[in-house]
Amino acid sequence: MAMEVTQVLLNAQSIDGAVRKNAEDSLKQFQEQNLPVFLVSLSGELANEEKPVETRKLAGLVLKNALDAKEQHRKFELVQRWLSLDGNAKSQIKACLLKTLTSPVSDARSTASQVIAKVAGIELPHKQWPELIGSLLSNVHQLPAQAKQATLETLGYLCEEVSPDVIDQDQVNKILTAVVQGMSSSEGNTDVRLAATRALYNALGFAQANFSNDMERDYIMRVVCEATLSPEVRIRQAAFECLVSISSTYYEKLAPYIQDIFNITAKAVREDEEPVALQAIEFWSSICDEEIDILEEYGGDFTGDSDIPCFYFIKQALPALVSMLLETLLKQEEDQDQDEGAWNIAMAGGTCLGLVARTVGDDIVPLVVPFIEENISKQDWRQREAATYAFGSILEGPSPEKLIPLVNVALTFMLSALTKDPNSHVKDTTAWTLGRIFEFLHGSVVDSPIISQANCQQIITVLLQSMKDTPNVAEKACGALYFLAQGYEEMGPSSPLTPFFQEIVQSLLTVTHREDAGESRLRTAAYETLNEVVRCSTDETAPLVLQLVPVIMMELHNTLEGQKLSSDEREKQSELQGLLCGCLQVIIQKLGASEPTKYVFMQYADQIMGLFLRVFACRSATVHEEAMLAIGALAYATGADFAKYMPEFYRYLEMGLQNFEEYQVCAVTVGVVGDISRALEEKIVPYCDGIMTQLLKNLSSNQLHRSVKPPIFSCFGDIALAVGEYFEKYLMWAMSALQSAAELSTHIAGDDELVEYTNSLRNGILEAYSGIFQGFKNSPKTQLLIPYAPHILQFLDGIYMKKDMDDVVMKTAIGVLGDLADTLGSHAGSMIQQSVSSKDFLNECLSSEDLMIKESAEWAKLAISRAISV
Repeated sequence: MAMEVTQVLLNAQSIDGAVRKNAEDSLKQFQEQNLPVFLVSLSGELANEEKPVETRKLAGLVLKNALDAKEQHRKFELVQRWLSLDGNAKSQIKACLLKTLTSPVSDARSTASQVIAKVAGIELPHKQWPELIGSLLSNVHQLPAQAKQATLETLGYLCEEVSPDVIDQDQVNKILTAVVQGMSSSEGNTDVRLAATRALYNALGFAQANFSNDMERDYIMRVVCEATLSPEVRIRQAAFECLVSISSTYYEKLAPYIQDIFNITAKAVREDEEPVALQAIEFWSSICDEEIDILEEYGGDFTGDSDIPCFYFIKQALPALVSMLLETLLKQEEDQDQDEGAWNIAMAGGTCLGLVARTVGDDIVPLVVPFIEENISKQDWRQREAATYAFGSILEGPSPEKLIPLVNVALTFMLSALTKDPNSHVKDTTAWTLGRIFEFLHGSVVDSPIISQANCQQIITVLLQSMKDTPNVAEKACGALYFLAQGYEEMGPSSPLTPFFQEIVQSLLTVTHREDAGESRLRTAAYETLNEVVRCSTDETAPLVLQLVPVIMMELHNTLEGQKLSSDEREKQSELQGLLCGCLQVIIQKLGASEPTKYVFMQYADQIMGLFLRVFACRSATVHEEAMLAIGALAYATGADFAKYMPEFYRYLEMGLQNFEEYQVCAVTVGVVGDISRALEEKIVPYCDGIMTQLLKNLSSNQLHRSVKPPIFSCFGDIALAVGEYFEKYLMWAMSALQSAAELSTHIAGDDELVEYTNSLRNGILEAYSGIFQGFKNSPKTQLLIPYAPHILQFLDGIYMKKDMDDVVMKTAIGVLGDLADTLGSHAGSMIQQSVSSKDFLNECLSSEDLMIKESAEWAKLAISRAISV
C-alpha cells in the first residue's frame, strides 16, 4: 500500500523555491487525503537502504511531525489521528522503524530513534505496543555496534517522551541495566558508550526506586563517575550532565559521593576542555540552587524531623570551592562583552560564585576579599576584570553590615575605573558591579546609606559619561542608573536625584538616538531606565515629566509616517513603537496619580489616543501588547471620559480578545477590559454583549492557552461591578462557566507549577463571584443570586478542605464569604451556618498573621453576623 515518495522528498529540499513549494504542497495534500498510505510510504522510505540519505532523513522528519506538534490542540489532533489508524498500517510502520535501527546509515538510525519514541509516547500510556521495550532490550545484546548504539539512543528518547508511571518497575530495571552496562568502561565502542550516557540522562527520572537502594545507587554513581574520565570528550561532557541532573533530582542521596565528585569536578574545571568544565561548574551551581531552595523554604530553622534536611555541601566545600571558582574568573574571552549569547568558563564561574554567596552569606566574604585586593590594580586587564567580577558576584547574599564597609572603600575606586580604565572589559564589569551595589545595598532596605550628598553628584556624572561609551558599557551604565533611581523610590517627598532629573532624562533620550543603539540591547535599556526614573520621581519634577509627553508623542508620531519598509526594518520599527508606548504608559500612570498633574495632562489625551489607534493600524503583536497596556493606563486616568474613544477603539479590543495565537496579547487585552470597566462603569453597557460573548467563547475554546482563563473570570467580576443588575443578561452563562471551572479547580493535583495555576484559577473564579455579588447589592434583583449560593459555599468548603490555597486566594475567598452574606442578607445567613467549614475557615483567617487576610475576615465576620441576626 506504499507509494513512491523519493522524488517529492528530493524536490522538497530543492534550491529552487517554486519546486520546493510545489513539493511541500503535494506532501501536505497526500497527508490530508490518505494518512495511512502517507505514513506507510514515509516509513518505507526511511527503512529502504537503496534510497538517498537526504530523502530517508526527511521522510523520518515528516513522519515525526505527523505525530507531534508544539501547540497543545494540534498535538491532541495528531495523537487522535494516530490512535484511530488502521492496525495493519501501524504494524507496518513500526516494523519499518525497528528495522531502520540496524541500518548502516547513522542519520537514518537516529531519525528512526526519534520517531519510535514519539509513537511510544502516544501508545504506551494507552497500554499499546507492550512488546516494544522487550524488543529494544533484545537488540542491546546484538552486534553490530551501530544497532546497539541506535537502540540505546531510542531508549533515551523514549524516557524523554513518556512519564515514569507508564513503565513498570521491572522494565525500568531492565532499561537501566542495559544503559548502565552500555556506559561502563568495558564497552569498547565510543558511540555506544556515548549513546548510553545520554540515555541515562533521560532515564534518571525513572530511577527513584533504584536510587533508594544503596547497592544499585553505588553502582550507577560509580559508572557515571568513571565516564567523566573517558578519553572521549563528548562522553565526559554527557557524564557531567548526568551528575548535574542527579544533583537536583537526588540531592538527598549525594552525601557519600560528594568528596569524590568535588575532586572530579575540580580537576575538570582546571584541566578539561570548555564544554566539560562548564558542566562541572554547573554541578555546583545546581547544588547551590537546591540548598538555596531548602534554606528559603525552612527559613533556616531545621528541626530533627524536617523531611529534606540541608546537607550544607556548599558550606563544607567552601574554601576549596571558592578558590577553584576564583581561578575560573581569569579565563575570560576577548570579545565576550559584545556577544549577546556568550557563555564561557569565566562567566559560569562568576555565576556559580554568586549562587555560593546566596547559599552561605557572610562566610564567603573573607574568602574573596584577598583575591580582589590582590588583583584589582594589576597591569593585566584580566586580573582587574576578574577582581571586579568577583566583587560584583558576592553582593547578593551576605548581610549589608558585612558588605557596606567594603563598598564604601570600593565605590570611589570603581567610579574612577569606569571613566579611566583603558580596557573595555573592565569598564563593562565595573558598570555591572555598580548596578549590583545599587540594587542590593541602596534604598530603604539599608540602614546606613552608601550614597551621600557628597558622592551623588559624582556617581551621576560618571554614569551619564559612561552612557557615551561603547554600547555594552553604556547598557550597563543605564542598568546602574535604573537601580540608583529605584532605590530612591520610597525616600519621601524629595529625592537626591531631583536636581539632576532634566540632565538624566536628556542623556537617556540622547542614548536612544545613538546610531549603534541597536547593539547590546542599548536602546531598550535606555527606555527601561527612563521609565524607572519617571516612575520613581517625586512631585517636584512633575512639570518636567509633563514636558516629556509631547517629546515622546513626537517620537511615536515619527515611527508612523508611512514609508515602505523591509520586513527587517518593520520589525525594528515595531520594537521602537513598543518601547515608546511603554514609556507613555509609565508617564500616564505617573501624571494620572495626582489631581493637579492629571488635569494638565488631559490636554494631551485625545492626541495620545489617536497615536495609539494608529499604532494598532500597523498591527504587530508586540506593539499591540504595549499599546494595549498604555490604553489601559489611559482609561484609568481619564475615567468616564474614556467613553468617547470606545467607538473607534472597540474593534481593536475585539481583535485582541480573539488573538489565541499570541495568547499574551489576549491576556493583556482581557486586563484592559477590566481597566475600561472600572473607568466607564455603566457607560460600558453598549459594548457588553460583544465583550461577554467573546469572553465566553474564549473560555470554551481548547485552543486558548490556559493562563488566560483566570484573568477572564476576574474580568467577569469587573464587568458585573461596572454594570450592576444589567449583568442579569449574562448571569446564567457566566455562572455556569464559573461552576464548571470551580469543580475543576478543586480536583487538580500535581506539581508546583500546577498548584500555582490552580490557585490563580481559584482566585479568578472568586474575584468573579465577588464582583457579581457586589454588583447586585442593593438591587431588587439580588434574589436571582440565591440559587447559586449553595454551590459557591460548596466551592469554598472544597478549597478549604484541600489546604493548598495561597494567601492571595485565602484573602479573596474569605472576602467572597462576606460578599455572600452582605448581598443576600438573611437568605445567606442560614446557609452559611449550615456549611461544613465556614466557621473554621473564618476563625483561621481571623487569626492570620497576614494583615490583609485578617482585615477581610473581620469585615466578613461583621457581614455574616448581620445576615444571621436579621
